[in-house]
Amino acid sequence: MIVWLPSLLFAASFVVVSGTYADCEDDDISPFNATMPSSDVFIEYTSSQVEKEYIVTFKGYYTFRAVQRYVASALRKADGVSWRFLPRTNPATDYPTDFALIQLGNNAPKGVEALKGHRLVKRVTPQRMVTRTIHSRESRGIPVPCREGDTPCWTLNWKSRRTARHSSGVSLAEPEDSFLTRKLLRAVPRQVTSALQADILWSMGYSGKGIKVAIFDTGLPSNHPHFKKVKDRSNWTDEKTLDDELGHGTFVAGVVASTSDCLGFAPDAELHVFRVFTNNQVSYTSWFLDAFNYAILKRIDVLNLSIGGPDFMDLPFVEKVWELTANGIIMVSAIGNDGPLYGTLNNPADQMDVIGVGGINFEDKIARFSSRGMTTWELPFGYGRVKPDIVSYGSGVRGSGLKGGCRSLSGTSVASPVVAGAIALLYSAVSHRSGVINPASMKQSLMASAHRLQDVNMFEQGHGKLDLLRAYHVLNTYKPQASLSPSYLDMTECPYMWPFCSQPIYYGAMPLTVNVTILNGMGVTGHLLGKPTWHPYTPQHGNHIDVAFNYSAELWPWSGYLAVHISVLKSAADFDGVAQGHVALTIVSPSQGDEKEKRMSSVKFPIRVKVIPTPPRRKRILWDQYHNLRYPPGYFPRDNLKMKNDPLDWNADHVHTNFRDLYIHLRNNGYYVEVLGSPLTCFDAANYGTLILVDSEEEYFPEEALKLKKDVNELGLSVVIFADWYNTQVMQKIKFYDENTRQWWMPDTGGANIPALNFLLEPWDIVLSDNVYEGEFSFADRSVYYASGTSIAQFPREGIVVFQKLKDQGHEVLKSAIKKVDNIPIMGLYQTQTNSGGRIAVYGDSNCLDSSHMQRDCFWLLDALLQYTAHANLPDEFSHLENQQHRLFLPLKQGKPKRMEGIVFSIKPPCTTVKERVDSHLSRYSKVLASNLGEQKLLPLPPCPQLAWAKPKPLNVSAPSNLYKQQKLLSIGLNVHPDIANRHDAVDSREVVWNNPVPLPGGDGSDDIGTPFPLFGFVAFALVFGGLVYHMRFGRKKGGGSKRRRVGTQP
Repeated sequence: MIVWLPSLLFAASFVVVSGTYADCEDDDISPFNATMPSSDVFIEYTSSQVEKEYIVTFKGYYTFRAVQRYVASALRKADGVSWRFLPRTNPATDYPTDFALIQLGNNAPKGVEALKGHRLVKRVTPQRMVTRTIHSRESRGIPVPCREGDTPCWTLNWKSRRTARHSSGVSLAEPEDSFLTRKLLRAVPRQVTSALQADILWSMGYSGKGIKVAIFDTGLPSNHPHFKKVKDRSNWTDEKTLDDELGHGTFVAGVVASTSDCLGFAPDAELHVFRVFTNNQVSYTSWFLDAFNYAILKRIDVLNLSIGGPDFMDLPFVEKVWELTANGIIMVSAIGNDGPLYGTLNNPADQMDVIGVGGINFEDKIARFSSRGMTTWELPFGYGRVKPDIVSYGSGVRGSGLKGGCRSLSGTSVASPVVAGAIALLYSAVSHRSGVINPASMKQSLMASAHRLQDVNMFEQGHGKLDLLRAYHVLNTYKPQASLSPSYLDMTECPYMWPFCSQPIYYGAMPLTVNVTILNGMGVTGHLLGKPTWHPYTPQHGNHIDVAFNYSAELWPWSGYLAVHISVLKSAADFDGVAQGHVALTIVSPSQGDEKEKRMSSVKFPIRVKVIPTPPRRKRILWDQYHNLRYPPGYFPRDNLKMKNDPLDWNADHVHTNFRDLYIHLRNNGYYVEVLGSPLTCFDAANYGTLILVDSEEEYFPEEALKLKKDVNELGLSVVIFADWYNTQVMQKIKFYDENTRQWWMPDTGGANIPALNFLLEPWDIVLSDNVYEGEFSFADRSVYYASGTSIAQFPREGIVVFQKLKDQGHEVLKSAIKKVDNIPIMGLYQTQTNSGGRIAVYGDSNCLDSSHMQRDCFWLLDALLQYTAHANLPDEFSHLENQQHRLFLPLKQGKPKRMEGIVFSIKPPCTTVKERVDSHLSRYSKVLASNLGEQKLLPLPPCPQLAWAKPKPLNVSAPSNLYKQQKLLSIGLNVHPDIANRHDAVDSREVVWNNPVPLPGGDGSDDIGTPFPLFGFVAFALVFGGLVYHMRFGRKKGGGSKRRRVGTQP
């Protein structure tokens, strides 16, 4: 896919993002074959700011001349600021625009402030440059460490690019390993269109006719033999050509609309080809903004974006995406090629109004490269949403070659045009119902008709595999309505409902949060009528749980959110069982056309939760999420300095994303893991045995340090810390150099914020150093890899310290020389010296817990540390330490590691403000620090979250045994379309059950929907037949004034 973008909450960051994406090539027709093997091709997409160039976004659309006047008027007030307009020569220049592109000279910040002060200016943001680079991979699937000769290189020279790790975009994705190496259970189809049965819709006369499809990519050659309806080719780059010289745009267009050889889904669709990348694989934000505006003017129906990246905070881009969908354009985007790691969703596919597509192979298995959920926008305060929306074929798919013929590629940027082409075909098949087709209704229908894959969770498959024919049936019977994603919560349904099904809830736990997406097919805007209501089912113990809500004040465009918080009542502290009920809400949208009343749709969110008695304290772990920072918006470097190809920490450090494997291990060992998304002042230490701090980048409030001291010394809370490297000289050494903007970008902290951890550990005289170490060693008969970790500089005399021989990686980075050092203190165990005090365990590296770049896990080590913190006994792995009397005091030989900003903290608030600053932007992204006129200070401690629990409205009813099978979309007729019924025998070697009710998004499209038992079917048939006979014999004798009702219409 390509790589890119957005967010709603923060300003764009001054950071270079780097990454790779990939669509991997599988045959010999590739234009790249002359220089490199196809299996080793991959593409990087990343972006950075362009020096002194700014996008000025206005509150409305104006002519170019008017825009120039407004900018000039604003900058007249900024004395001493030089500036000029930058020309934009493209088809959009003939139309009104909502932004200007300018270059500021001297005193650019003053000019930016002057522009922001103009009454018509909405926002001023830096211009961004995107670069795509083709590489060969030295080791498939494994990042290649940076080396220069025999010495590792540490200074990163990057061209401006937009994304992060394996970003998909115009990406030639990495091959699906299992697809290439495993014997297939069935033959790979020559045509992806055949696999999805597009030929059935073609035989009915539907082929995409009249549908306008936009392809944003690398262009398309003129007179290509595969395309017969190229309506428009436009160039948005600074090159004077419309042609595709790279091949990716041609391939994507072929999957959508090729008419020969490797067939596309909608061969008669009107193709509008937008060339937004140069032959040097470069693009700019402003090019996309102009091209998006032009797509709106051209009234495009479907737009394919094989682009993506982790930067969800680029507001100009994300707001333009909202504007596109608000204008009725159905946007389809690749979810990313960063799998199998969780928390790797790419933007804009992770947005609620965009159809995000993941990839599967032809065995209907999730492709290894396909990114996994959850979304990470909402962290640390909330919880992520379900994405992808659906999955489709993206491994070994055949499409158009650059000069004709076919080639095979893999990646979610391949799966994206598969879905976009299918949507164009579906749109043409239901064009008579165009009044109800919009981005929300199309998304609802695709999700409702999708085939749920077995043994795959919601963060891998979304609502399931695209089912083209069933989607056609749903669209033909669709009634404008609201729906939910996910449509229900069932904590007893594994694995689909992972992680919710992985851990029961209990009294005293942090509230369980489910982030539900509201899709509004009734209109682009809407709102909730009143508040959601909670209806516990009395016979099914619903009275044992409390429910609270947060929700969107306005649903726009086409969507919003509903956060459902669930907690167990004190009266159920000893309850062991299942509690059920449902949440009810009503969505209202403006009337359409000749309608006199507003549109309304009521939906239910069924809830089934597993409740257990409160576990013992020693088994309860609290994971600190609040103090983890990640990209975007700041440059937070990876924890392993050798990972040059993936330098940014962007997976959120959550137990359900890049620490998922660790979470599963802890659950399997009987621990209960809760997540703290607020300061350390917001939990009751008496409830937990151990607080775990892993890879913390954020600062700590003085109040947090004071509370933790009391929690440990007086309440018996234990603390386990897995730290990481920190060294200001190393941070300066690994800064990014952007060759295009010729600027250096400095990390905002190290792998962890060691000065902040030292501040927290100060009451126990524990100090971590700013030395950086790396290497392998054996401990407790296990092999351990220490990847870019810190060491212990000071530890209490009563503690136990573990030493190992390691390489001084800091010396290696700074001096380009290898140096091995004996007796490096890497781990310490300490029993506090108060009567009821807890224990503290510190280890200098977290890479062995993090699945992002894990070479060898150390879950066993955490098990041993938890045994120590819970029982105050040295585990068997550490028994030899006590015998060898490795108890000693490590004197502090040098000063504590300093912060880049020179912040001085005190254990007693208030804290001092900052006196100096050294090129770090941590305060821009921190929840603890603030910056005002160059001076940094602490923010006030935020209040702890307080939920307003809904007043229950009990119902004396029972829920069905299977929540999933009971859900369906409302429709105006659920009968099988006669054209499909007549062609049922034409379906290729698979059975499609058309008589089953269509499930609500998340529903299955096959026999999983709950095929009725033969007895029930017979009884139903007898009743219907009897009713018809009675009506024919006696119904006509009565008055005939009653209105006819179409069969299947909802009353």
